[in-house]
Amino acid sequence: MRSILKTSVAVASLVGWGTLSVSAAENLADVMKRRGLSQKDLLAAAKTYTPTGGRDEFVVFSSGGQSGQIMVYGVPSMRLLKYIAVFTPEPWQGFGFDDESKKILDQGKIDGREIRWGDTHHPALSETNGKPDGEFLFINDKANPRVAVVSLHDFETQQIVVNPILQSEHGGTFVTPNSEYVIEAAQYPGVLGRGYAPLSEFNDKFRGAVTYWKFDRAKGRIDVEKSFSIELPPYTQDLADAGKGPSDGWSFINSFCAERYVGGIEQGRPPFEAGCSANDADYLHVINWKKAAEVAAAGKTTKINGHDVIPMKTAIDEGLLFLIAEPKSPHGADVTPDGKYIIVGGKLDTNVTVYSWEKIKAAIDAKQFASKDPYGIPILDMKQVIHKQVQLGLGPLHTQYDSKPCIAYTSLYVDSQVAKYDYCEGKVLDKISVHYNIGHLMTMEGDSAAPAGKYLVALNKLAIDRFNPVGPLHPQNHQLIDITGDKMELLYDMPVPLGEPHYAAAIATDKLKPLIRYKYGTDSRTGLDSPFAVRPGSEKIVREPGKVTVFGTAIRSHFTPEIVEVNEGDEVTFHITNSERAEDETHGFAVSTYAGNLSLEPGKTASLTFKADRPGAFSFYCTEFCSALHLEMEGYLMVKPKGLVDQVSAKATDAVTYTKADFDKQYKTNLDTQTVIDSVVKYIMSTNYKDFPTVVALVEDAVDQLNFAKESRDKTDDAAKKGDWQQGTLWANQWWQYQVKAADIGLRVKTYLEEHGAKTVAK
Repeated sequence: MRSILKTSVAVASLVGWGTLSVSAAENLADVMKRRGLSQKDLLAAAKTYTPTGGRDEFVVFSSGGQSGQIMVYGVPSMRLLKYIAVFTPEPWQGFGFDDESKKILDQGKIDGREIRWGDTHHPALSETNGKPDGEFLFINDKANPRVAVVSLHDFETQQIVVNPILQSEHGGTFVTPNSEYVIEAAQYPGVLGRGYAPLSEFNDKFRGAVTYWKFDRAKGRIDVEKSFSIELPPYTQDLADAGKGPSDGWSFINSFCAERYVGGIEQGRPPFEAGCSANDADYLHVINWKKAAEVAAAGKTTKINGHDVIPMKTAIDEGLLFLIAEPKSPHGADVTPDGKYIIVGGKLDTNVTVYSWEKIKAAIDAKQFASKDPYGIPILDMKQVIHKQVQLGLGPLHTQYDSKPCIAYTSLYVDSQVAKYDYCEGKVLDKISVHYNIGHLMTMEGDSAAPAGKYLVALNKLAIDRFNPVGPLHPQNHQLIDITGDKMELLYDMPVPLGEPHYAAAIATDKLKPLIRYKYGTDSRTGLDSPFAVRPGSEKIVREPGKVTVFGTAIRSHFTPEIVEVNEGDEVTFHITNSERAEDETHGFAVSTYAGNLSLEPGKTASLTFKADRPGAFSFYCTEFCSALHLEMEGYLMVKPKGLVDQVSAKATDAVTYTKADFDKQYKTNLDTQTVIDSVVKYIMSTNYKDFPTVVALVEDAVDQLNFAKESRDKTDDAAKKGDWQQGTLWANQWWQYQVKAADIGLRVKTYLEEHGAKTVAK
């Protein structure tokens, strides 16, 4: 693309921009003049532009901050693709509205309290051999210490686990190189188990901790029973990272407020920020997690709220825990791709410190310690284990890596810049200004053992004047930066209107293998078969005293059953299965003014339970525009008032009377439609359509529609034999609706095959 664009620019400069016509009305020069664009603007646009129907090279998973969600977008286009609901209900996807997802959210109750929001912070992709594998995503809740597991097979939250001992956390989530454990570190010290002690006993009763959640990849779930924590001093733990290569088996957590200062403006004391930044250094925690797992398995733990915790003294005695001085108020402890170095920046410093793992390990093995902290933890001599200190600028925070050896990028919060440097040589290579006050940054797969390079995203805390004003609350700004050359180049501003994203993780698109439809009758919240699924023709309504359960289906363009009668006060449950097999044919389900919303992707079964506490005639409908007759996809929930004498429901009266002429006209239309369908089928069967999985699924769906059409045709013919032109015409119309759906799918298949180079197969 770059070479093509350079050629275009060169040609344009010779013959004039006006010769590059982009439309009959305007040429490129006109557009540039009208919009005030430069050639540099066009080059940046070309680097991010993804043509219609095109796909991005990378997919980014960004924390959604106070929204409690995850945001998904593409790189380089920066097009928003999806929100993943995690800790917060999200109605479009039915999360927190269907019975199944309510169970997921209920896993996140803390001390019996329902919490329906979260502050998502640090997403982490599952890894194999230190490289993202595209199977799972983990995310933490900074406000309420929880970790969630998201399946990347369908981009849905599968599990929420509550940390049983922490009252807040920040250093999560981080995975070990083969996703054996998910690391979650505390933030503000507390009484472990969320107990009480007066602040006057802060040094003795308050503690930090780090939790290692055992991940069962086969089940796609965290195994709470095999997880454990390590008690840490009451320093404020910050971000973490897992070692890799030579440092595999170890993890690193930075901290701040090693002063253990307790503020109190109301008592005349200086605030926390004064006391927590008084010293010149804080501590980097160095932890042998692999050995700690053995210690926990051996039972050398105490139980707090039923959770295994390795006491700090045990961690010291077993040689699990060490400290190293680091620049004060750090943010980020980032292991290099080869696992040989750990880079830490200090928000109140101008340097990043590059620690050598080889030197750290040698000092630990030789027991060469400079001193101990107040709790007896060995402290390594900082000068003895440093590889380099690199002066970058004001407010270094977070570091990510390039595909080029020894190249790192660090965000500079105060300077509002990104610094590029060689951490092996300790040499600054480039800086670029961003807008404004950058927090985290992210390169493509830049926290893995094999970064992909190419792009960097600056996650800026402020946008100020970058976008159209939308009130006092401004969007945040994710800025895309080209890092392929020696100099970084700013390409694109992306407003983020969801919350304050903290961190993001990127993965190459070809590593993701998401489902395009569920196996028929899947409970998407568990990934298992739903016991409530039914197939078309098996729908039913089950009535028990005080309870009505509907087992229904949804398909273009109707629900079965369509009319459900209940009594006031009944508990009503709808179990709806989407019978579609075509990609992207999602249906919704909501009972107007009463209950909703279900999101029913192809093959999915979801449930909605509510109390029918108000009598009336309530329409239910498909909330997702699904077909030409979407608005006709409706039904009624009839809630009969208490005391109403039961009576046989009268059949609905047709407002229109159909004659034999109407019947004959519709019947001929159906036969003509079938001729069109037959011609499309003939074309499809003449190709190698089975070589295209997308087409095979569409053909399967079309066959289903034609089977339904046959059933309706049989009913049409039966009515005609009886001379019942009313029912015959109505059933003929239903037969035709199925034909239209089959034809629609068939034409989509034909177009797909033509666009993807299908070949004619000899008979």
